[in-house]
Amino acid sequence: MNFEHPERLIVIGVSMMLFGCIAPFLMVIKVWESTFFLNFLSYGMSVLGMALGFTGVAVMRVKRKKSDDDDEDRYR
Repeated sequence: MNFEHPERLIVIGVSMMLFGCIAPFLMVIKVWESTFFLNFLSYGMSVLGMALGFTGVAVMRVKRKKSDDDDEDRYR
């Protein structure tokens, strides 16, 4: 997995979480037929999206902290 662009991970994670929320809503209002596969797909997309989003935020934080540490003079 490419961790050079954590913003991309966050966008993918948010879109997966949106699918995980919108799909059950469409099943409840009977636009889509509720199937076993679609239920687990929406759950899995929601969980994986949250994991990817958290990973993207963590990578972004580590990169930002590393660049802040490089600018700071510790021996003043």
